[in-house]
This record gives sequence, C-alpha cells and structure tokens, in this order.
Amino acid sequence: MATILVADDEEGVRTFVAEALESAGHRVVQAADGEEAARLLDERSFHLLVTDLKMPGRDGMELLRKVKAEAPETEVLVLTAYGSVDGAVEAMKLGALDYLQKPLSGPDEIRLLAARAAERFDLRALKERSSEGELEAPPLSYGAPAMEPVVAALRKVAATGATVLLTGASGTGKEMAARAVHRWSNRSGGPFVAVNCAAVSETLVESELFGHEKGAFTGATATRRGRLELAAGGSLLLDEIAELRPELQAKLLRVLQDRRFERVGGTRTLEADVRWIAATNRDLAEMLRSGAFREDLYHRLAVFPVRMPPLSERREDILPLARNLLQRIARDLGRPVPMLDAGAEAVLVRSDWPGNIRELANALERAAILAEGDLLTAELLAVGPRLQAPGSAAAETPPEEGPRTLEEIERRSIERALARHGGHRQRAAEELGIGVRTLYDKLKRYGLS
Repeated sequence: MATILVADDEEGVRTFVAEALESAGHRVVQAADGEEAARLLDERSFHLLVTDLKMPGRDGMELLRKVKAEAPETEVLVLTAYGSVDGAVEAMKLGALDYLQKPLSGPDEIRLLAARAAERFDLRALKERSSEGELEAPPLSYGAPAMEPVVAALRKVAATGATVLLTGASGTGKEMAARAVHRWSNRSGGPFVAVNCAAVSETLVESELFGHEKGAFTGATATRRGRLELAAGGSLLLDEIAELRPELQAKLLRVLQDRRFERVGGTRTLEADVRWIAATNRDLAEMLRSGAFREDLYHRLAVFPVRMPPLSERREDILPLARNLLQRIARDLGRPVPMLDAGAEAVLVRSDWPGNIRELANALERAAILAEGDLLTAELLAVGPRLQAPGSAAAETPPEEGPRTLEEIERRSIERALARHGGHRQRAAEELGIGVRTLYDKLKRYGLS
C-alpha cells in the first residue's frame, strides 16, 4: 500500500481523510498546514500528497509546484471548496492526478483515487525496473545434498528482516539465492532490484544507487530515482559489493545505519525501506586485513552470511539445471528446446565447471547454436575452452607447454578470456571470477591495457 501525506488546516476534514485511507491499509502522515507539509516533504518521500488548495501561509498550489519540481514521482490529489473549481483545473494542468470537492460525500472516492495513485506509482517503478532487463530466476536447487543446508538457511533468514551476505565463486547462483530470499519473505509483493557494483562506472555508481536531482552533474537533465527508491517495499541486492570504492563504502554504511539517504545533488532526506542483500565473489576477510574493505560495513552486511557452493560440489544439480537453461536458450534463439544425448550428459556431469552456472549456460548456448538439429552431442559441447568429448582428437592432443609462474598463468588466463569474449572486459571478468576494477588493475600490471 501507499505512504500518503494529508495536508489540510481543517482538523475534521484532515482526520476524516486520514482515517478513510488508514482503514484501506495505507500509511498516513498528517500536516496541519502547508508549512508543516513542506517540511515533511523535505524529510521523506511519499507515494501521494492529498492537499487542500486553500490554506493559510503556504497553500496547496505551492505544495503542488514543490512536489512536481523536487519529487515528480509523487502523485498529488487536491481538495477544493464546492463551486471553486478554477483552482482545481489549474492544479490539474500543473500535474495533479485529480481533485475532490468539499464536503466529501464519503470515504470510497478518496480510497479509490488513493489506490489509483499507488498503482500509477508502482507501474512507473515497474517500467523503470523492466528497462533494466529484470529476469525470472530458475529454481535455486534440484535436490543436490550440498544445497540442502543452504536452502534451509535461506528459508529461515527470509522470514526475518536480517541483512544477508551471499559469498561464493562467480556464477554459483548468488543472484538466484537473493531472489529466493525475496520470494520467500514478507516483502515478496514488493520489487526485487539488483545493482551490480562492478558493472557501473565508478562515477555513476552513486547516482545509480541513490538517484540524482536535475542538474546534479553534466548530463543530469532530469530528476532520476535510484535503485534504492525503486526497491522501496521490497529487496535490494548489492551484487559485487567488494568493488565499491572507499568513499561509497562510507556512504552506504550511513544508509544502513540510519535507513535514510539523499539523491546526488539533493538535500531532501528519503527513507530507505528495503531488505538488504549483498553478494561477492571476493575474500572479504582478506580485504579487511588489507584495508580495502571497511570492517564496520562488513559487520553491517554479514549479519547472516551464506556460502553458495560451486557446481563441482553439487553435481546432482547439473543435468536438471542444464535442461532448465536449455528452455531459456531455446526461447531466446527462437528454436525448439534441444535434447541432450547420453554422451552430452556424461560430459556435463563429469566437467568441473570452474565458471559454474554461467560457464554451463555459455557452453549450452554455444552447442545449441552449432547444432544442426534438436539433439546436442558430446562433440558439440567439446568445442568449448575447457570441455573435451571422450575419445575426441582434441582430447588426445598433448597440451602446449604451459607457463611456469603464477603471474604467467594469470596473464595467459586473462589473455584467453579476453580473446574468447572479443575483448569485452565485463564478460571476461565474469568468466575469470573477478570484478571489472580488479581486471583493469591486472591489465595495467601486465601491460595488456
């Protein structure tokens, strides 16, 4: 339901509207005049403002202009005296959702308009989230014994409001686990929003997370809500949390402590009404020792840490997971769902999958593209960089002489990952299981940039 501010200097009207909306399940804050309403609008965000047009001091029209300039996502419903509709018409031209004439006939109309405002607010947020390509996650596990305690732990913590820290190698399904926590929680009716701290440039991470005001920086041509606002009432996943630079770590710590934040370039304090989930493939304990990650932030995030095991520890999940992935791959390619023959199944189960679910998905998609029909064979899967079909010529070819030092091994791995992904550094970093910033540092160190 919506968070609503009701501003009217007539106590009887104000109380009537507030009680009508509260009985419908909305959270209501009351303001006895325009000045108090303006102060509350500066302190927090609202889905809807219900305001009388005529109030001493700052009137409803001024409040409407303030909202449309500073918080354009907030809907406004105006109340006007009977027979004085000119002001209401002007308010509609300025962006008010609707108006009601006093005396109000009953609670139903105000409830209906409040529900409409909340729906418009949610639809706008959904549109913004959809533009980011939010996808449904496959099942968390298909019964692998190594996943049983993980699933049990996630179900238990989901019923609470505790912050969850998901750890594990790249591609082990940390985002799927975060979605499961959201799905099993009492916030499941709200949005699930993910921020990949490594995929956004350092200069834009703060804006992406907290939003920005118009004119906050070059290119900020309009006010934009950040992921934290889009996740209101739901869950926010901070993926690749270890990639946050130190100054942003400090700002995030303050938000976790105070549950409040400001948009970039703004002064209005907004409420952070989210369930926090963080994820990383880095060793945060080592980063704490080196000073690369704040200890106080770590303890705020690691209230309930959960390690996601790699595919090599949950081989029972590989085949059912592969079949699920093939359904999605077929949909994306516009083809019938491919089948795996016995040889392909043997290759899948036997392989260690150091890149985990992401590597498995890439291998299956590559095989599906190469397949002449709807049957995937071991030979089709063997074209990947790590897989070999039993008895294939490639399997019998002696490996080339390898590098002798760890630095040479790392350099060659980076070169090959970049080559496989056509120089795309984000995808190469994902395959290597490191953050983009870490990859850039290594490229510079080895003279590959």
